[in-house]
Amino acid sequence: MTGKPRLVVLIALIALFSISASAQKYNIFRKTLDNGLDVIVIENHQVPLVTVEIDVKNGAYTESPEFDGLSHLYEHMFFKANKKIPNQERYMERLRELGASWNGTTSHERVNYFFTVPKENTEAAMVFMYDAITGPLFQQEELVRERPVVTGEYDRNESNPFFHLSRAVDKKVWWKYFSRKNVIGDREVILNTTTEKMQTIQDRYYIPNNSALLLAGDITPEQGFQLAEKVFSSWKRGDDPFKKYKIPEHPPIQKTETVIVEKPVNAVVMQVAWQGPSVSKDPQATYAADVLSFILGQKTSKFHKNLVESGLAYFVNFGYYTLNHTGPITLTVQTSADKFEGCKKAVFAELDAMSSEDYFTDEQLQNAKTILSIDEKYGRERPSQFVHSVGFWWAVAGLDYYLNYVDNLNKVTRKDIKRYIDTYVKDKKHVIGVLVSPKDRQTLGL
Repeated sequence: MTGKPRLVVLIALIALFSISASAQKYNIFRKTLDNGLDVIVIENHQVPLVTVEIDVKNGAYTESPEFDGLSHLYEHMFFKANKKIPNQERYMERLRELGASWNGTTSHERVNYFFTVPKENTEAAMVFMYDAITGPLFQQEELVRERPVVTGEYDRNESNPFFHLSRAVDKKVWWKYFSRKNVIGDREVILNTTTEKMQTIQDRYYIPNNSALLLAGDITPEQGFQLAEKVFSSWKRGDDPFKKYKIPEHPPIQKTETVIVEKPVNAVVMQVAWQGPSVSKDPQATYAADVLSFILGQKTSKFHKNLVESGLAYFVNFGYYTLNHTGPITLTVQTSADKFEGCKKAVFAELDAMSSEDYFTDEQLQNAKTILSIDEKYGRERPSQFVHSVGFWWAVAGLDYYLNYVDNLNKVTRKDIKRYIDTYVKDKKHVIGVLVSPKDRQTLGL
C-alpha cells in the first residue's frame, strides 16, 4: 500500500525529466498516447493564442494512379460535414464561434489541418478537430460541389507556362510512379471520385498511429498532454498503412533526355532535374544539399557570377527538396534565345566544377551555415507558423531530424558537399526540360 504512491511519484519524476530533456530544444515537448498518436507541444506564451494542428502521413506519395490527387481533394472535404456537424454552413459557423483562423495543405508526404484560436478556446478547438478528423461524412452533394474548387486550382496552374515545364520534366524523372509525385493530381480522377474512395483514404491513413497532434502557443506541455489524452485517447488505432500498402521506390532515371514545351513565352527557360537523396537513407547528404544550395543562391557565388553577372542568364536557381521517398534536385535557368546555347554550356561547366576544392571559399561555407542557422531560429518566432514546419519535419524526416538539424548543418564539410554532388549530380542521368516559344524553338532548332 505504501509502495504504490512511491511508484507513482517515481514515474512522474521520470516523465518530468524526459519532458525537460526534450524541452532543451526549442521548447518542443512530445508524448505518444496509447493509441499511437504523437502529441507535440510547442510552448510560447508571448501571445494568448494556441494553434491546434493535425498532421497525417498522407499525400501524393501514397497515391497509385486511381487515387492521383485525392489526398488533396480529401483535404478540401475535411472542412465539410462530419458526424457532429451536419453541413459546411454549420462547420463555418462553428469556426467563427471559436474565433478561429484555419486552413489545410497537401504536399508530397504530408497533409495538415490547423485552427488558431484564443487560448481559452483551446479545448473546444481540439474537440472540433477530433470530430472533423475522425468522423467525416463525404456527403455526395458536398463532394460534387467541391470538385470544381479543386479543379479550379488545377486550371490556375495550367494557365502558368512553368507548370507545364515542371510537369513534363517530372513525368520523365519519376517515370514509373509519377502519380506519387503529382500533388495536384489528375483532373479526371478528381472529377470522377466517389465517397467510397474518400472513405478508403480515411480508413488507411487517418488513424492516430499515422498522425501527430501539435499544440503551439500559450499552452504548457502538461496542459497539452492532459487535453490530448482527454479528447483524443478514444481515437482507435489502425493497421500500419505502410506495412499493408507499401510505398514503392522510384527507379533511377532511365536515360538523360530533353523534353521541349512550347508556350507563348518571351524568354527561354531550362530546367534540369535529378533524383536526389532520401532523408531516411542518406540524411548527411540533405544537410550538404541545403548548405550548397544556399552558397549557390548568393550573388557572391561563382555560380551566380558566371551565369547571371556574365550576362548569360537573367535568373538561375539550384536547390534540393527534402523528402523521405527520393527528393528532387532541380536547376532552373532563364535566358534569351540568342544566348541559350552559351548559357546551357556554361551551366554544365558549373556543374562539373562544383565539387572542386576552390569552387567556394571557407568564408562562404561558414556564412551559409551561420545564416541558415539564424534563419531557422527566426522561424520559431511565430508559433502559428513554426508549428507547420515542425509538423512537416515530423512527417517527412522524424522530429529528431529537425531537433538536431542545426547541429548537423554546422558539421557539413567540403567533403560532404563533394560527396553530395558526386553521388547525385555530377555525370548522373538527368532530364532537361526547355520552355520555349514556337518561334524561338525554330530559331534554336530544338
